[in-house]
Amino acid sequence: MIDGMWWLVILLAVVVGLWLLAKSRAPKAADKHSSKSTAMKTPINDALQKTSELLKQHFPDYRVNRKANHLLISKQDKKIAMITIDKKIAAGQRRLGDVPVINYHRVPSRAQLTANLQDAE
Repeated sequence: MIDGMWWLVILLAVVVGLWLLAKSRAPKAADKHSSKSTAMKTPINDALQKTSELLKQHFPDYRVNRKANHLLISKQDKKIAMITIDKKIAAGQRRLGDVPVINYHRVPSRAQLTANLQDAE
């Protein structure tokens, strides 16, 4: 028969073996965070950046403040609209207090911006 001390050694060896197996199969922490952050945020940030440049180029009387997930459009220190680009939310307009929130699924055209900003004022 196996003594009590040997059962403890066998149990410890099994636990260490399972821990090493689990550690080797787990995704690396650096890979997990970097792939999600670049895959999820880059297209949205690029679209917001392009929209911001489009607004500055074709609508010089509007001031554009860039936030993390949206653009805040103001004219003469009055908030006119908030523009978001999110494919998970339905495209269109809703209100946040007195400010309309306009959501697009991709970079809007100049005609879309003109129509929506005229409606927002």
